[in-house]
Amino acid sequence: MSSNLRQLVASMRMMLVLTLLLGVLYPAAVWGIGRVAFADQAGGSLVHRDGAVVGSTLLGQSFTDARFFQGRPSASEYAGGVSGGSNLAASDPDQVKTVKERAAAYAATNSGSAPADALTASSSGLDPQISPANARAQAHRVAAANGLSRAEVMKLVQANTQGRSLGFLGEPRVNVLELNLAVQDAAGR
Repeated sequence: MSSNLRQLVASMRMMLVLTLLLGVLYPAAVWGIGRVAFADQAGGSLVHRDGAVVGSTLLGQSFTDARFFQGRPSASEYAGGVSGGSNLAASDPDQVKTVKERAAAYAATNSGSAPADALTASSSGLDPQISPANARAQAHRVAAANGLSRAEVMKLVQANTQGRSLGFLGEPRVNVLELNLAVQDAAGR
């Protein structure tokens, strides 16, 4: 057998072994571990209410009704298949105009000045959380629309505020879907 033929056979064997190892066994192992160790996350962290899926704790969705807390703006209109930010610089005229429009709309319906996360879209466009400051600023509107006291709604905001991951990573945050479900429960809906 010639040297070139031996090298060809060896490279074909190596390609088959690596394809089996990296293209079949490794992905299957990762999938299996994910399904066993992280079943909820691997399944999409779906939230069920009355036997129906109402959303995911991992993906933001649009809430426009005054009875609900509103999430962070989305450059992709909360479409998971096309997630992404606008990639506009802070000084871009379109970005400046959009932020001014969002600030005016926020001020018209909420108390206090708008926090940054109420004015700018996230890099993915699918953030499921808002800052506690954003939730507190919306509490008056949500309380009035649901026939609840502001104090009741503030307790719900506090109960649904998650701290920093591992005590030091990220910022405190409030999952909008979970908070809105808590508001619905408190309002008897």
